[in-house]
Amino acid sequence: MTERFVSAAEMMSRVLGMPDYRFAVIRHPLSSATDAELEAMARSAIEQGRSLLVA
Repeated sequence: MTERFVSAAEMMSRVLGMPDYRFAVIRHPLSSATDAELEAMARSAIEQGRSLLVA
């Protein structure tokens, strides 16, 4: 999920009955990111995902 869509995702999770649903969040936008920035965002998403799975 990119930062820009967090509020929409939070609203959708509430509507679907999962108000505490957590997800990884990365910087927005992706389209103008360099390869190095994309790699950093991917690493961040992986670390966030790992934390979500073991929490």
